[in-house]
Amino acid sequence: MNVKAAVDGIRSKGRARVVTFLGFSGAGYEDTAEARKTLLAELKNFDPSDTIVCSGATADGIGMVYSLAIQNGFRTAGIVSSVARAKGVRFSPECESIFVVEDDTWGGKRANGHLSSTSQALVSASDVMIGIGGGTIARDELEEGRKNGKTVRFCRADMDHARAELSAAKAGGPSPRDFGGAAETLFQD
Repeated sequence: MNVKAAVDGIRSKGRARVVTFLGFSGAGYEDTAEARKTLLAELKNFDPSDTIVCSGATADGIGMVYSLAIQNGFRTAGIVSSVARAKGVRFSPECESIFVVEDDTWGGKRANGHLSSTSQALVSASDVMIGIGGGTIARDELEEGRKNGKTVRFCRADMDHARAELSAAKAGGPSPRDFGGAAETLFQD
């Protein structure tokens, strides 16, 4: 589907507000319990009767928001790249409505500086964007959200250290020195 269809799809779910959570997916979280606690605290700021919780539709990392949202009475939706379907990525069973956007990237900015279709759909559909850590894609989406007047909040969180070190080793690169992720750079004083 295209950007407009994804945005219209989420907006057709009968909720006045779309709160989108961004963060680490495959990179996971070093302190999952703390990330859960942060997500629960953020969810308490919204009313399930008028808010739909959105994220990237997958079950990993920030995808833990789906089970927490359902347990607290929220409806859920996800916007994800068609790359996820092509790669057989597992979607969260608690994500009630999944909007797969035709895209040849996972998201973030393209070489021309414009957002990919997936990221554009996610930003356009959102009223509030909350980052719990996050890499370059989350950074690009949060930055665009701010530029477009969305309510944007960020909570620092480390990605899973062991996974990050393993990924770096597989790629033949040095071990990471910072685990906060690229999204954090937008919110440093």
